[in-house]
Amino acid sequence: MENIKVENLCKIYGSGNNEVKALDNVSFSVEQGEFLAIIGPSGSGKSTLLHILGGVDKPTSGKVFVNGQDVYAQGEEELAVFRRRQVGLIYQFYNLIPVLNVTENITLPVLMDGRKVNEERLEELLTILDLKERRDNLPNQLSGGQQQRVSIGRALMNAPAVVLADEPTGNLDSKNSQEIVELLKMSNKKYNQTLIIITHDESIALQADRIIAIEDGRIVKDERIRRG
Repeated sequence: MENIKVENLCKIYGSGNNEVKALDNVSFSVEQGEFLAIIGPSGSGKSTLLHILGGVDKPTSGKVFVNGQDVYAQGEEELAVFRRRQVGLIYQFYNLIPVLNVTENITLPVLMDGRKVNEERLEELLTILDLKERRDNLPNQLSGGQQQRVSIGRALMNAPAVVLADEPTGNLDSKNSQEIVELLKMSNKKYNQTLIIITHDESIALQADRIIAIEDGRIVKDERIRRG
């Protein structure tokens, strides 16, 4: 079943002589539960694409559909709800709130949504992420790998249909990097979530079901590695 559909997506920054076309007529679709890796050189438009998929950055033109819903046909309030409930975003630099402990950081999206925390899901995530003993620690009391696991927990807490990860292992050594990828793959399979990872790491990309390569804002390769 098609989970994400992108139609003729364009994103332009600046104007006149300073105009930069970050995305140039990009179209593709992603199946529910698929693991997609997006690769390409710096400045190719990868992060811009991911942020548009996640409802963070609006396209100049074109459309994004998630579960049949036209994302950018929504008003600002509905778009905020979409981001909280449908999408889990994981960044390279963790983006944790320094004054909140592990549990508070993970449950923040639920509380911001005005909903009750699903304690069973929280405990399951803390166990899977090996953070039960660290649940009361602040971010500065954690290693880089542990902080990234907290950011994954935060992204998964709302049980989103789509998980988007922007260079999630960029600040980690190879051991921690592979652990993070294994956690994301496990979540992808266990919850049948669509997983899209931007990466410069070929070994990570080759673990995906499919690889899309982007250069100068255009898709130059779309290759299926394995059946999901």
